Amino acid sequence: MSATNVFRVVRRRARPGCAPAYEALVRAMFDDARRFPGYLSAELIPPLSPEGEYQIVQRFATAGDLARWNDSPVRAEWMEKLHAVAEGEPEYRLLHGLEAWFAPAELPAARLPPRWKMVVVSWLGIFPLVALLLSLLAPLLQDLPFLPRVGVLTALVAILMSYVVMPRLTRWLGWWIRR
Repeated sequence: MSATNVFRVVRRRARPGCAPAYEALVRAMFDDARRFPGYLSAELIPPLSPEGEYQIVQRFATAGDLARWNDSPVRAEWMEKLHAVAEGEPEYRLLHGLEAWFAPAELPAARLPPRWKMVVVSWLGIFPLVALLLSLLAPLLQDLPFLPRVGVLTALVAILMSYVVMPRLTRWLGWWIRR
């Protein structure tokens, strides 16, 4: 299984007067989706105003898991049911790697974790990673000038944080981050 999760943001408006029915159908769809291998989580974010768009943030273990969900008859049935209470077709956006660390601009700020919690989780990933890389790479890079040494180290930190460390930390600490 890939170390990087796939996040998909779905935007769609409920038909006037259909918001409660739309929300109930989306939550029922989440219950069915949880049974699919690789489907990790989903969150329904209501619009900031009654005429605004709902957002759904879905997380899959891999792009293949997302594709299986997209192609499933179960999802097709839910899309048909949602058509009765939603306007138009949904708009989709995929987020990968570092992009998924940061909430899309459209998400209401009230849904973001407190900044201090994001700092703590980032530090919990960065500190041990930098310590480990320094202990392993310092002897190998000692002949390089300062800036190339820093460049190699920070490139490795950015790559490992994006694709290995942060996906795991946010999964393991999600209960605390969103509390």
